Amino acid sequence: AKLLMQFAEDLASGAYGAHELLDGCTLYLVPMVNPDGVQIAAGGKRWQANARGVDLNHNYDALWHLSKQSEREAGIEGPGPTRFSGAYPESEPESRAVADFTRQNAFDLVLAFHSQGEVIYWDFCGFAPDKSFAYAKRFETVSPYRMDVPDGIASYGGYKDWFIRAFKRPGFTIEVGLGENPLPIEDFPQVYTRTLPLMLEALKL
Repeated sequence: AKLLMQFAEDLASGAYGAHELLDGCTLYLVPMVNPDGVQIAAGGKRWQANARGVDLNHNYDALWHLSKQSEREAGIEGPGPTRFSGAYPESEPESRAVADFTRQNAFDLVLAFHSQGEVIYWDFCGFAPDKSFAYAKRFETVSPYRMDVPDGIASYGGYKDWFIRAFKRPGFTIEVGLGENPLPIEDFPQVYTRTLPLMLEALKL
C-alpha cells in the first residue's frame, strides 16, 4: 500500500514529469486489496489471506480448478493463512470488487504489486499476448527486477492471470523487495527506489 500511496503523492506533486506522462494515459491505483488481512498480519500473525481465510491471490477465475487441485495436494483443506482459494472464483468481496472494477474499465494493461522476490511474472500458461514479453523486457531494462514464471500452487487463480486470459492483454505481477514477509518498514526507501523506474516505464506503454 505504501508503495502506491507514495507513487500517487509524487505524481500529484508533479514529480518525474508526471503531467506529460499522465497526459498520455489514464491511471488507476488501488493501494490495498486486502485491508483485513493486512490488519491481521500487522498484529504479528503470519497471514496472507483475508479475514475469512481465503487467499485473494488465488480467488480469480484463472484455471481456478487447478489451484484447487494444487491446494489439496499441498494438504490445504480449508480456510487458513495462505493458499486456500475459496469456494469458487470471486467468492470474496475483495476479489469480486477488483474484478468488477476491471470489467467496467477494460484496462489496456495491469500491474499487481506483491512482495517478495524482485521478479516480474508476465505470462500465464502461454495466454499472454506477444507484446507482454516486450513490455517485461522494458521493465527489466530500467529496474533490477527479472522476468520469471511461477510454478506449483502459485501458478493459478491470480488477478493478473485472470486478466491475461479474460482480456488477452498484458498483465504483470511485480514481486517487490527481498527478505521475509512482512518486509520491515525500514526497507521501504530502497524498495521504492528500485521499483519506481518500472512504474514510470509502465506509464509510457
